[in-house]
Amino acid sequence: MSASATPGPAGRRARVAVVFGGRSSEHAISCVTAAGVLRAIDRTRWDVVPIGVTRTGRWVLAADDPARWEITGGRLPEVPAEGGDVVVPLSTGQRELVVLEPGEVPRALGAVDVVLPLLHGPYGEDGTLQGLLELGDVRYVGSGVLSSALSMDKHYMKLVLAGSGLPVGAHTVLLPGQWDTDRAACRARVDALGYPVFVKPARAGSSIGITRVAGPEGLDAAVATAAEHDPKVVVEAGLQAREIECGVLGDPDGGPPEASLPGEIVVTSERHEFYDFDAKYLAEDGAVRLDCPADLPPGTSDAVRELAVRAFTAMGCEGLARVDLFLTADGRLVVNEINTMPGFTPVSMFPRMWQATGLDYRGLVDRLLTLALRRPTGLR
Repeated sequence: MSASATPGPAGRRARVAVVFGGRSSEHAISCVTAAGVLRAIDRTRWDVVPIGVTRTGRWVLAADDPARWEITGGRLPEVPAEGGDVVVPLSTGQRELVVLEPGEVPRALGAVDVVLPLLHGPYGEDGTLQGLLELGDVRYVGSGVLSSALSMDKHYMKLVLAGSGLPVGAHTVLLPGQWDTDRAACRARVDALGYPVFVKPARAGSSIGITRVAGPEGLDAAVATAAEHDPKVVVEAGLQAREIECGVLGDPDGGPPEASLPGEIVVTSERHEFYDFDAKYLAEDGAVRLDCPADLPPGTSDAVRELAVRAFTAMGCEGLARVDLFLTADGRLVVNEINTMPGFTPVSMFPRMWQATGLDYRGLVDRLLTLALRRPTGLR
């Protein structure tokens, strides 16, 4: 790594804090993502400090052992509330991590040059962690505060995309309290979409809390399920369409964002009505097929990539994002959502799409870290 790309002292590798876990319902998936990154990161170029965030929000030193953070035998990994608490610097000019243990003198871990935040969902992917790092003037991988917050919230994401002239699907939003205070009006808005509909927490990912509702009789239970994860609920009209995804990366040299070859998700098992949490992470072999690249006509593939870059730009994203789209039977493309920290295991769609495009997993991690080191903090 060149001295110009490394803000730390000359002659040493840049130090990366890999942060994972977190307070959201996607805690386990964040751990799985960390397992892939810890295994792939080039230790000849980067010093790594793994930091786990427990479900209650404690920052602790975590095991630098990828196998510890994988799904094994159906068991979902979790950051344990043990070990010393990690204190993150909040003053500009300070990059020292400090570990506090009961009855012990505070222990310095050394300076951190860049943070790789692998947190999914609220309290990590939604601008909160990004704001913390901005306060300390610490470089980090991925989008900034505003674009992270907008992309996490499906309500405001759709407003920004539609306002930028991008196609989004028909939907309605149930604001906190509306379902309880005026259920009839909420039902009327949902009925107007036509069935089936998909009922989702507005600010969650990994298909957690999502229900496919075939008719009005299933709406109460679906809203209750979504509200367990978020008091704001989004209801989307169902589409007969193919599920297409496209990865987008920022350019370390300052050029325009680059889109990967598209991929396609095909649910092949009748046990899954759609690409839900179990289908993504716990399904039996053969239940889901991920086609990379997707079998699309050249013109359609180009249109997907162009639309993905437009969505990335409209949301003000930086670093990386996965743009999820629908391709309808009549050839229309509809933007479903944007993930600013997509699933990042070696078998996840985002790395697989870049592998098909010519950038392998280790190279992908390297590019993201290099981009983050070259990007200034603060207003940009």
